[in-house]
Amino acid sequence: MIQVTRTIAIDERHLDERFVRASGPGGQNVNKVATAVELRFDVNRAALPDDVKARLVALAGSRVTTDGVLIIDSREHRTQLQNREAARARLVELVRAACRRPRRRVPTKPKAGAREERLSSKKRRGTVKASRGKRGVSDGS
Repeated sequence: MIQVTRTIAIDERHLDERFVRASGPGGQNVNKVATAVELRFDVNRAALPDDVKARLVALAGSRVTTDGVLIIDSREHRTQLQNREAARARLVELVRAACRRPRRRVPTKPKAGAREERLSSKKRRGTVKASRGKRGVSDGS
């Protein structure tokens, strides 16, 4: 079990790790050893509250497949172990972020002075534009 918060933990049975060859630093090591990690986490099967699942899918965006599988790719380190730990750390951070409820927005109304200022500026702009027309020429109708 990977502990995310005091109340939420991720069961490692819901994780699937695949190791692939990585590009980047490592020289010939890159061509021989599969060090990059592709971590797959099935969001739908996970024991997470529904609201956390929904926020996790929204936060992850295009990293979630149509089947509800979150894919995290880590290829920044030279060793499998470091990439594996980095991918798991990213997953934990993503789930922690999804656990935080967003603040409810309190709708506000514009003050009377601001409304009046907006309307008077529109009026000024309208008179400026009206004064640009040619004087004494008919409009063609």
